[in-house]
Amino acid sequence: MARITRVEIVMVDLAPAVRRTDAIQSFVSQETPLVTITDADGAQGTGYSYTIGTGGPAVISLLRETLAPRLIGREADEVERIWRDLLFATHATATGAITSLALAAVDVALWDLRCRRASLPLWRMAGGAQASVPVYSTEGGWLHVETAALVEDALAVRAQGMAGAKVKIGRPHLAEDDARLAAVRAATGDGFRLMVDANQAFTLSEAMLRADMLARHGVTWFEEPMPADDIGAHARLARHSRVPLAVGESLYSLSQFKDYLDRGAAAVVQVDAARVGGITPWLKVAHLAEAFNIAVCPHFLMELHASLVCAVPNGWMLEYIPQLDAVTTSRLDLRQGRAHPPQAPGIGIDWDRDAIRDKTVPGSAAVLQ
Repeated sequence: MARITRVEIVMVDLAPAVRRTDAIQSFVSQETPLVTITDADGAQGTGYSYTIGTGGPAVISLLRETLAPRLIGREADEVERIWRDLLFATHATATGAITSLALAAVDVALWDLRCRRASLPLWRMAGGAQASVPVYSTEGGWLHVETAALVEDALAVRAQGMAGAKVKIGRPHLAEDDARLAAVRAATGDGFRLMVDANQAFTLSEAMLRADMLARHGVTWFEEPMPADDIGAHARLARHSRVPLAVGESLYSLSQFKDYLDRGAAAVVQVDAARVGGITPWLKVAHLAEAFNIAVCPHFLMELHASLVCAVPNGWMLEYIPQLDAVTTSRLDLRQGRAHPPQAPGIGIDWDRDAIRDKTVPGSAAVLQ
């Protein structure tokens, strides 16, 4: 073991490669906090999280003022112990997005360091359950995309061998969503998976109406139909809907997932390593879902989740949304529509340090030692 001697913090702001809109927001900026941890032997690990355009400076402040100082001198291998201590140190602001995003950047860095020291890739270190998983694409299904372009993208995705595509819903009238989905289904056929995402936009009554429509198109899952903090409404919708409900990107703790699963309010778990607080709690959520015989299809972060979804036996599919191309030299290993996890030691992300320096948000950098 070796003690932590240095913590570097920085944030870059990345513009999405394509325009991204859904029923409640437009994704125009991706603030990406990065944490690099160095131990006494000179070994390093880098972790990260993200926000959709707001809240990044708050995450950086929490890292700089509260979390990073508590890392100096700690044994880097004690990942679970450090995670618990940092959670307690921030108990007045947990459970919630800002604290989880800050914890995640630290936790991912510690796992990266741990895997590098053990000369193991993350997917093996965390379980090594699967050598590859199917991929589905979200990048061509945003809400502003017109029907002809939706169809074109879905056909291109199918031609690449991907398992399916996700289409955002939440147009003002049900008939608009209905027509868009009908066109994609007619073009791709029944063997192609079609997922939909409402991004928490609906009331319970509207979600019930949309669920009936979605069932006619053989939709694989109905994602975030309503505000995520309303578990009761999701439980009622789950009893009504013939389409499985998918939730997770807006849940921030193991206990929140437990409540959803216990009430039968979710049939697909989309746990996000950044929003749940890192790899340590992500794995607990995945194993909890396994106990309920429920699959895990993580939200976003494909560069990290490619390893995690392969680490667990109930990892089902990986969401394709390129996130880090502007600041990395590594790319997702995608072959015949399946993602293969990185084989190099660590989390499998090769950072472009020059690009990170060029894209650093002024005032965000800090070094503690």
